[in-house]
Amino acid sequence: MTTAAEIGTGTATLESDSADIEVLRPGMQTTVQDWPGRVGYWHVGVPPSGPMDDLSFRLGNRALGNDEGAAGLECTLAGPALRFRTATRVCVTGAPATVTVDGERIRQWRTVEVPAGGTLDVGAVLGPGMRTYVLFEGGLDLPEYLGSTATFTLGRFGGGTGAALRAGDRLPLGEPTGTVGSGVPMAEQPVLTRRWELAVTEGPHGAPEFFTRADIDTILGTDYEVHFNSDRTGVRLIGPKPHWARSDGGEAGLHPSNIHDTAYSIGALDFTGDTPILLGPDGPSLGGFVCPVTVVAAERWKLGQLCPGDTVRFVPVRADRAASIRALGPARRADWPIVLSDGGDGDDGILARADADDTTTVTYRRAGDDGILVEYGDMTLDLALRARVHALHRHLLEYAEPAITELTPGIRSLQVRFDPDRLATPKLLRLLREAESALPAVTELVVPSRTVHLPLSWDDPATREAITRYMHGVRADAPWCPWNIEFIRRMNGLSTVADVFDTVFAAEYLVLGLGDVYLGAPVATPTDPRHRLVTTKYNPARTWTPENAVGIGGAYLCIYGMEGPGGYQFVGRTTQVWDHSSTGDAEDPWLLRYFDRIRWYPVSAEELLDLRADFARGRGALRAEEGEFRLAAYRDFLSANAESIADFRAVQAEAFAAERDSWQAAGELHERG
Repeated sequence: MTTAAEIGTGTATLESDSADIEVLRPGMQTTVQDWPGRVGYWHVGVPPSGPMDDLSFRLGNRALGNDEGAAGLECTLAGPALRFRTATRVCVTGAPATVTVDGERIRQWRTVEVPAGGTLDVGAVLGPGMRTYVLFEGGLDLPEYLGSTATFTLGRFGGGTGAALRAGDRLPLGEPTGTVGSGVPMAEQPVLTRRWELAVTEGPHGAPEFFTRADIDTILGTDYEVHFNSDRTGVRLIGPKPHWARSDGGEAGLHPSNIHDTAYSIGALDFTGDTPILLGPDGPSLGGFVCPVTVVAAERWKLGQLCPGDTVRFVPVRADRAASIRALGPARRADWPIVLSDGGDGDDGILARADADDTTTVTYRRAGDDGILVEYGDMTLDLALRARVHALHRHLLEYAEPAITELTPGIRSLQVRFDPDRLATPKLLRLLREAESALPAVTELVVPSRTVHLPLSWDDPATREAITRYMHGVRADAPWCPWNIEFIRRMNGLSTVADVFDTVFAAEYLVLGLGDVYLGAPVATPTDPRHRLVTTKYNPARTWTPENAVGIGGAYLCIYGMEGPGGYQFVGRTTQVWDHSSTGDAEDPWLLRYFDRIRWYPVSAEELLDLRADFARGRGALRAEEGEFRLAAYRDFLSANAESIADFRAVQAEAFAAERDSWQAAGELHERG
């Protein structure tokens, strides 16, 4: 494997004269991907990326004698034209397209030799389907970033350039490793369609806690339509609005879809407000919305071929049946697009409940057929619950079960992702339940806790622009428009917007999670409940948020690690929380840690731009003071200030309820009108 130092990462262009392939035409959003992608960094907001249709990708690699995860190209809607310096065998798979070598048409799914000096041209997708794949004998030999060559364009890393292919890029080939076959047998080629059925398991958030029984029946009985605003982060769907089992999300937000931030699963059906989104391989790792069902691992390849206008039907299956589908491997028969339902597990996604201690329950929720969400206590913001999550997280890291692939803490939960072929769900459940007896008492929590001072450009022009875009392109009549800060004032019963400013700058924010909307982005809450402003998240969510915007959603504050979608109410913008100058090899590019405490100091928009430029050049300095967080001392603080905290919360709850009632009344009038 070529090293990052030899070619470079981030923004470098691949221009080696000795490279084997020259990009004559890049196509539309053609990226380098490998499989399974960038595993092991979900807890800091780095998605796996990798091929969205991993089945077509892996089958093409197998036909060429490669490891099935070897790096190749993913092409969206229209492919590239590539000129080869040396004779190379290739296999083009995925959605049907016109493919030629030196002007002569060739068949997809077959291995074909491109002669030295020859040109492979992959045309527009003819349909059905959305993505084609170009695999090469030996794969592509490109630098790894955090253990993978997969391109994550939003994060600007992977693939050697951190971007989609551009004309003039040159791609080096790896060394052949196996015997090349004639192609992928017809019986193993996936059949693409315009009417998709996706096998799903129940959970993690079902009825009757979050959705009504009728809502679940609707989700499983509706033909959803794929929205045009879909990509690798998620496939948006058009369908009926849920009735919901709750009136709101409490401290998590005004809308009943809002929950305390928890880790997501690839393939989860995420309701961002009333909008259903199937989370893709570039999707967020952590967020505050409910997910009633999750596409099973063996069916997630279909997400990569869902095209705007296609219809999608969710079919419930038992988790053990999902395992039998998966056991067939990448050569399983995929030539029958219909999923046979067995009715699902019928458990609302809850695998088990138990007592964690005398006062706290623990709930084990299904998060697909390869994940369990361990959730503590009631739906409330309690740092003692985060302490218990931390204790379980540390215990499992030390236990080091090799079949556990990811551990991602949320506010009151820990997502455990695992390889079900090596560790059966019942065995993992036993392991998790046995761990409870080994955990220390939460009152014993003492963790390192730096105080990190960050600049904040209040009501920054970039966040104002994001609100304007939202009003023009998504929703103009939202109660938080045209000014999020005024909405925050109203929801919390504050007298003036200056009170919002004073509260934010007086607060000390404790970092409870990382990767809340990507790349080391912290989800944090004020240690003093009297500084804990509560608001709701956008519904529908924004399609664009500026990098390092600062927002509040529910009782939490987030710094957006990069440009992308989002839903928190803006208060301003700060400097980078992810070091893009890092190669991802020698040091951690994320700047914040669990249980850090953030303190803000005000800067102008112009000063922030200068600070951001310094950080981008590697000249920025993070001012931090070492310290520790003791849960016992924190509980003493809460007890000493209980009366004034209760008074603050009473005023806040009254304003919250008034805003919710006003919003619901306006919604009813809108529907009647």
